[in-house]
Amino acid sequence: MGLMKKTHKRRKSSRMHGRKMGTHGTGARKKGKGSGHRGGKGMSGSGKRADQKKTLVLKLYGNEYFGKQGITSRGTQKDKSDRINLKDIEFNLERYLKKGIAKKTKDGIELDLKSYKILGEGNVKNKLIIKAEKASESAIEKIEKAGGKIILKEIKIMETPLVESPRVVARKAKPAK
Repeated sequence: MGLMKKTHKRRKSSRMHGRKMGTHGTGARKKGKGSGHRGGKGMSGSGKRADQKKTLVLKLYGNEYFGKQGITSRGTQKDKSDRINLKDIEFNLERYLKKGIAKKTKDGIELDLKSYKILGEGNVKNKLIIKAEKASESAIEKIEKAGGKIILKEIKIMETPLVESPRVVARKAKPAK
């Protein structure tokens, strides 16, 4: 048998100590953190004031990542109906006439804005007859001053007679002790 060369295995202490930085030979400290360029595992540092990471977070998770979401109060519901101011109606009258939203009649200019709430910002020069879902008091006042009128959507209120259940009637009929 010839001479067998014994392989020398380096000890763990020499393999893992690195030079100068204490990084176990991984190079720069940020390279050994284990999560790419994000500065650490997980989403650390991506909180409220993390503007340097905001673009990354928005790209990964969208705009829903920051801020409050969901129902804040069950009692409050946002009014999502369309709104339009009187100044916008006056400004766009010519366009409405071209598109067929408005018609010139002997009474004035008739506008069909059934899904809108009319708000009172601006002045009315023309005699307008507007069909709308809702209108503010100031808008109604200004339109009537100019000689026009607003026709609002009728709200039907169902009036059903109160019918008591047989159990309630039976309880009332029992004599008190």
